[in-house]
Order: sequence, then structure tokens, then C-alpha cells
Amino acid sequence: MPVLCSACTEKRAVLKRPKTGHSLCKECFFWAFEEEVHYTIVAAQLFKPGETVAIAASGGKDSTVLAHVMKLLNERYSYGLKLMLLSVDEGITGYRDDSLETVKRNQEQYELPLKIVSYEELYGWTMDAIVKQVGLKNNCTFCGVFRRQALDRGAIILKVDKICTGHNADDVAETVLMNVLRGDVARLRRCTAISTASEGEGVVPRCKPLKYSYEKEIVLYAYFKKLDYFSTECIYSPNAYRGYARTFLKDLESIRPSSIMDIIHSGENLCVREGVKMPVQGTCKRCGYISSQALCKSCVLLEGLNRGLPKLGIGKHHRLHDKILSQQPLTEKEERKLKSVDF
Repeated sequence: MPVLCSACTEKRAVLKRPKTGHSLCKECFFWAFEEEVHYTIVAAQLFKPGETVAIAASGGKDSTVLAHVMKLLNERYSYGLKLMLLSVDEGITGYRDDSLETVKRNQEQYELPLKIVSYEELYGWTMDAIVKQVGLKNNCTFCGVFRRQALDRGAIILKVDKICTGHNADDVAETVLMNVLRGDVARLRRCTAISTASEGEGVVPRCKPLKYSYEKEIVLYAYFKKLDYFSTECIYSPNAYRGYARTFLKDLESIRPSSIMDIIHSGENLCVREGVKMPVQGTCKRCGYISSQALCKSCVLLEGLNRGLPKLGIGKHHRLHDKILSQQPLTEKEERKLKSVDF
């Protein structure tokens, strides 16, 4: 016997929401999903009328659904936002070049301006070239650091007020788990924040409208809406540390679907004991970007690549920052230790 939609009780249900367990028809699911995102935006006061907002667009399901929903809600509830798409070309042949074609189609479908910034233009390196030097282990460290700064640089070029990212509930829960496993108290304290204030010159505030949206529901929304998105996984990501946290989270979710939201709420309610020494936020002496060290992570990683010392930006090598800044040569022992790519 067909199951009726538990919301309208008239139409036949086509899905059971992973987040709530409710059986819904397509129209009621669309409305529920969109209204939850709207509630998140309003409750957290993510935007102000008249702001220019860049949507970080990769062509994947999250950013495509984000662009679609942001445009829809902006018109439905008169947010008064000027929306545009901002993409980063990491230089990954057979992956990013294909996904950017999806972004370009999204630009036409949603009639939003698009800006693409590339690693090659900003840093003089592509991810293909970086992987050739550093190998397939820890390459995601380079990509993550460079992409964050590239988004900020692109946002400054566009003169936007905020960057909107497609991080979903699963992403946030994974990040909480990763920071717990790494014992990274500083990141653990701020990783669940739905928005970040401007942290200094060259850093644009960010927000996550999909913070409480399950990945499975984002996929269902994109599928039933027939949205145009790119679904291939990055060819360099199979060994990423996040992948292990994701697998663990999926195992938890299969037993207890509320695990994702429970982990997020745990992260939100964690507090650091008084007296615990936290990193002091400053600026990079070379590029001016935010950093708790003399050099930001991006500058150290670039220095290592340009010197042929790929391990320079991996691990704790803060004592070498002064040498780098003053262009002093490293000792033979230091160079020998840093030239190994087996990390």
C-alpha cells in the first residue's frame, strides 16, 4: 500500500527524510528543505539587506544546491542580496577543468556573475605540479591552505561583503571529529561557527547556510530538482585524513542517524578551560594574511615548493621562519631532513 506524505497527507511519499524520518512527497520535501535553510539564515542573522555575497562554487552538489537555494530564497523572502559565483581552479587535469564547465553552466542557469581565480595565477603552481613534487600523501594540506586564501583573494577582487560556502552538517561533524582526534583545541573551538567575522585585512567573513543540512538530503534535493552538478571525486583525495573521519561518521550514522547533529551540538557546547594557552592571531610578515606565526601557512608551503623542500610546510618548523624571512640558507642537516617526500 502506498505511503502518503506525512506533511500534506494527500500525495504519495517518494522519500523518507534521513534527518527526521518523515515520509514526504517531492513538493513537501522541497519546501521543508528550503524553509530549514531559510530559518538557519534568519536565526543566525547571516546577511544584511544590500550586501554583496559570493557563493563559493565548485560545481559539486553542495555548492550547486547552495547557489540554487540562495537565489530562490533571496527572491522569495526579499533578502536584498546581490549574489555572484566565485570559483577556484586548482589546476587538476580531468577533475577541476571538467567541474568548472558545470560552474559555467550554473552561471547561465542562475544568471549570476562568475569569477574564477587559479592557483597558477596566484601562486605559480598547479595542484598537478605540486603532487609531482610532494606525492599523494599530504597534498590535501597544500590544496586546502591555498584554496582558503584564493577564495579570500577572489572575494577582495569582487569587493564582496561575505563569502557563502556549501559546508553541510556532515562536513561540520567530520571537522569536529578530526580536531578531536588531532587534539587541535584552537580549531575545535571555532570549527562549528556558522559564520566568521572579518579576521583582519585580506580576510572576508564567511558563512555556512547549509550547516544543519544533511549530505543525503542535499543529494536528494539535487536529484529531485534535476540540478546540474559534477559528482566525480577529486583524483588526489583518496588518502585524505578527512576520508577516514567521513567513513567513521557514516558508520555511526547507519546505527544512529542523529549522530551527525549530536556531534555538531557537542562541538558547539565545548568550552576551553581557563588558563589554556591559545594561539595569538596576527598577520604574516610576508603577505599580510592572518597567521599565528611569523609566516602564514601558505607562504611556508610556497617557500618549501620553490626551494624543493616539500616538508617545510608540513609539521612544526616554526623555528625556521626567521631564516626564511631573512633569506638565510638552511644547514645541510635541515635541508636533508626536508627534502624527503616520504611524509
